[in-house]
Amino acid sequence: MSFVLSAASELGTEEWLKPWSGTNGGNCVEAKKLGDGRVALRQSKEPDGPALIYTEEEINAFITGAKAGEADYLLS
Repeated sequence: MSFVLSAASELGTEEWLKPWSGTNGGNCVEAKKLGDGRVALRQSKEPDGPALIYTEEEINAFITGAKAGEADYLLS
């Protein structure tokens, strides 16, 4: 999996969502689907900080793998 690193501020302030927010003190990952199908991820407490940008295929592989339990080792 590869990614592009960009300044989140260059991607605008609209349409960022917190699909993984919870009771973690406001430390949330925010996601934004870009016009070309790629997905940008940023840390909610640093909205002007860096954003990681993944292709549609990469984010699909990550979500599919996470749902299948392939990232469970990160929880222990």
